[in-house]
Amino acid sequence: MGGSSTSTKAYGAVVLIRLMYSGMHVMSKVALDQGMNPFVFVFYRHTTAALVLIPATFILERRKTKPVTLKIAGKMFIHALYGVTAVGVLFNLGLNYASATSSSALYNVQPVVTFILAVIFGMESMKLKKLHGNVKVAGIIFCIAGVTVLAFYEGPMFKSFNHHRFVQHGSTSSSSSGAETNSKKLWVFGIFLMTLSNILAGLWTVLQGPLIEDTSKLMNTTLQISCASVQAFVVAVAAERDFSKWKLGWNISLAAVIYSGVIVTALSYYMQMWTISKRGPVFLAMSMPLTLIFTIVISSFVLGDAVSLGSIISGILLIGGLYNVLWGKSMERKDDMNKIGAGKPVLELQADKEADQVPDDAAAKV
Repeated sequence: MGGSSTSTKAYGAVVLIRLMYSGMHVMSKVALDQGMNPFVFVFYRHTTAALVLIPATFILERRKTKPVTLKIAGKMFIHALYGVTAVGVLFNLGLNYASATSSSALYNVQPVVTFILAVIFGMESMKLKKLHGNVKVAGIIFCIAGVTVLAFYEGPMFKSFNHHRFVQHGSTSSSSSGAETNSKKLWVFGIFLMTLSNILAGLWTVLQGPLIEDTSKLMNTTLQISCASVQAFVVAVAAERDFSKWKLGWNISLAAVIYSGVIVTALSYYMQMWTISKRGPVFLAMSMPLTLIFTIVISSFVLGDAVSLGSIISGILLIGGLYNVLWGKSMERKDDMNKIGAGKPVLELQADKEADQVPDDAAAKV
């Protein structure tokens, strides 16, 4: 009974996690469309998360965590710069030009990018003479095709059944052909920025292994988010000197900041860690396409947004790429288990095990 209860809770947890991320994509897009500066938004988001994480870390880990040396703090600062601050800035800047649906579709690229970088760093294998190696390559090709379709093909639009928007937000449509061309260029630029954001997030994930050994996961997260808050402030001040535009009223911008900082960063992080501990990282990664489905539904019924055929095709390709890579990894594990049965030397088995342990925490951070 206990195992069944844990399994039910794990399924419930991943559904909630994906709903949280879908809400983030939609709320962030609405806030940006209503005039929120993307750089200022990132600063507020990271600062809100830091204000939640700092007291939690102090209470939970002040007696058991390792002391943070100047060297460790320096490492955290550098990793926060490219893996948290740059990721957040590029993602929100790209979202400003594209759509919530496109951002959630590209979300499926991150595990595949992480795998590719892990291969480059020698942490993962790509055995092209084996079936699982070819399956992984097919997954990478699907992802590249998905990003390309999302950037350059729109196709017919499927309008929402809901014609009454609960929240009003800006529209990028225009009757002018010149404005339409400019809008298309901005869309491609937005997809490029969000793809670059996912690449940096993948790099951050791959390089987290040694950092986690320096301190606990919670302390690691708190330090990096705190550093990112300071870094994002510097970027925001340089980008937006008019401090009247920093003001937050009782509107969707304030709601998006609190939601992203508290719900997505703090609560979602712990739920993902719990899910990984109970069912493993692959189980969590397999649920990632739910974010795209939920985002399409929320965008359509809450905002009244239309969904393009290109976004649907792209989503299918990106999800197919993700599942192919996960399937290839599963096949590779089975091959390794067969080698164990064949009496493969212990040292070689240990080397294979270490090579397969790629960090999968990218989705668990801002």
